[in-house]
Amino acid sequence: MVFVGSLDGHIRAYNAADGYVLWDFDTARTYKTLNGVAAHRRSINYAGPVVAGGIVYVTSGYSTNSGMPGNALLAFSVDGK
Repeated sequence: MVFVGSLDGHIRAYNAADGYVLWDFDTARTYKTLNGVAAHRRSINYAGPVVAGGIVYVTSGYSTNSGMPGNALLAFSVDGK
């Protein structure tokens, strides 16, 4: 599985063997956060997703080259914890 972010704000998981999209999540929304500061979603570029301890981490917010600015660090897991 390969995780890739895009300028349109989507993060996708692809099958490494055939390129089939296994999962697609649109980060284009506003999130409630643990510290109470609203996180805004936008473009995903440069730093790719990081997988550690069964969790996929991705930053959402990039304002260069016509990207959409934001300030979110998102964490995804199979069990949602």
